[in-house]
Amino acid sequence: MSDSKAPWHGTTILAVRTPQKIVIIGDGQVSMGQTVMKPNARKVRRLHDGSVIAGFAGATADAFTLFERLEKKLEAHGGKLMRAAVELAKDWRTDKYLRNLEAMMIVADIEVTLVLTGNGDVLEPAHGVTAIGSGGNFAYAAARALTEYEADAEKLARRAMMIAADICVYTNDQFTIETIEV
Repeated sequence: MSDSKAPWHGTTILAVRTPQKIVIIGDGQVSMGQTVMKPNARKVRRLHDGSVIAGFAGATADAFTLFERLEKKLEAHGGKLMRAAVELAKDWRTDKYLRNLEAMMIVADIEVTLVLTGNGDVLEPAHGVTAIGSGGNFAYAAARALTEYEADAEKLARRAMMIAADICVYTNDQFTIETIEV
């Protein structure tokens, strides 16, 4: 996520959905200005007893706050990701504290993949591919191009992220990957 107010860059999160598998992969780089502060951050994790996978771009503390809020919404709505995401987006858009959070999320379960933003957006991507973060457009373009040639979601995601890491100075090749088999 590139925000002119934020001194950090260095996140690329990619989601790939095929009929067999859902994958969210994130790089490990955290940068401040021209400096790589950490090469192996874990920006992708499992939620709700492992039935939901999520990745974040943006301020780490803000993302953890959103993970916690999403976890509570999942519990309140019986694990229904779409409903939990819509409720989180409403809170994120209207709550004075949450409105100031600088992060985006990709979340997925067996039924749906969503991008959540602080603008109240709950977006379901077309083509089974979406990406966020400063290297997100590179990973997204690579993944879209590879979909015709690679049926395995994990292989496709890893290759697309390697391409993004080769192009984007704020993306590295130390990946965290979570998958859900369909």
